[in-house]
Amino acid sequence: MDRVPFGVSRLDDIIGGGAPPGSVVLLAGEAGAGAREFCYTSATINGLAHTDEEQFDLHYGDVSDHAAVPEDIHYVSFTASGDELRREIEFTMSEEIVRAGVETVEFADFSQEYFQLSAIPREWYTRKTQTITDLGQGSDRRGVLEALGEYLNEHATGNLVVIDSLTDLARAPNEHLDWSDITLLVKGLQKASRTWDGLILVLVNQEALSDTQMGSLMGAADGTIAFEWETGGNERDRVMFVREFRGVLSRLEAEDIIRFETEIHDAGFDVSNVRKIR
Repeated sequence: MDRVPFGVSRLDDIIGGGAPPGSVVLLAGEAGAGAREFCYTSATINGLAHTDEEQFDLHYGDVSDHAAVPEDIHYVSFTASGDELRREIEFTMSEEIVRAGVETVEFADFSQEYFQLSAIPREWYTRKTQTITDLGQGSDRRGVLEALGEYLNEHATGNLVVIDSLTDLARAPNEHLDWSDITLLVKGLQKASRTWDGLILVLVNQEALSDTQMGSLMGAADGTIAFEWETGGNERDRVMFVREFRGVLSRLEAEDIIRFETEIHDAGFDVSNVRKIR
């Protein structure tokens, strides 16, 4: 396997089937510009490949001969449960696609570890189906970074993992992280990902970062895909461009591709047009 599909068909076609295995990719964007929708689409469409071949063929098409759909899809959130995320995904994509696509997606909710030392009332974030074992773990006050590390060690190998989001993690009440710690975390993910040989997508709110912070994160990851709003006249369009990406950016440069115009429809995030240097 040379590539892991993002699940966005036109993008995957252009870059040779998807991302190189072992990649950590930052999805950095302005609010509403498409980064989160990209995450939702990637998880759902890759999941659809396992549950509904007919719908997958209709909305994605053929997987490249150089690519293989990941066996498992994991969606990690620090502040939202699986049920909450499913509802959010349904706001982005059609209910029929979501129902089939997320059937095989495993949602990992670290709200308890995230909020446990904050002033937020426990009943707001405690898992509704807690067992005696869960309560015992809660008293151990396992940190969110520890929980994330254990989860990735167990589930990341050969799989697609979406981490939502790095910005939330930086604000974790019980971790006291600064951006040098976050950069080191991404660098550690990059090193571990070479062994895992899957694809890690990391969502980050670019508007919450300085240029220096964003630059340090980009330097630690394998690739960065940026999502922005572009204003022209009375309309705003979503655009996407690849800022850095080993094994991918060179392909785009060879074809003189500078930006992708994007849209969000019933099948999720999609590329509507490719802009080239004229």
